[in-house]
Amino acid sequence: MPTVDLRGILDVPLHRFLGVALLDEADPCAGIWLQVGENAHNNVGILHAGVVAALLDVASYLALLPQLGPGESAVTHDATVSLLRGVATGRRVELRGTVLRRGRTLAFLRADATVDGELVATAQLTKSVLQPR
Repeated sequence: MPTVDLRGILDVPLHRFLGVALLDEADPCAGIWLQVGENAHNNVGILHAGVVAALLDVASYLALLPQLGPGESAVTHDATVSLLRGVATGRRVELRGTVLRRGRTLAFLRADATVDGELVATAQLTKSVLQPR
C-alpha cells in the first residue's frame, strides 16, 4: 500500500463531524462505517443523501489506495449514486469500495452502503489518477 496518511482521510472535518471510522484498522481498504446520528440525517430523520454520496466516494478511494503508486493520488471527476432505501437514525451503515479497473490515468470504481448486510445505496465512480509532480 502506498504511504498515505489514513488518519488524514478520517480527520477531514466532515468525517470527524459525522463520526466515520474504519471497518478494520488493520485493513483500511476494507471500508468505513457510520452510526447514523443527527449530524447525518435530513429533515425527515433519515440518512441524508449527500452524506451517503460523500462517504461512498471515501470508501471507493480507500479501495483504490493499494493500486496507487508512490506519489500518486486520485480525484473524483464523475459519480452516480443510487439510493435504494432510507436509513433511520441509530443504524450502522457500512460502506465498501471495489476497483473495477485501474488504467494509467483513470480508475473505475463501485461502492456500496449496507445496513445489516442489506444494500441501501450504491455508486459508480470514475477517478482521475494524478501523477506526482
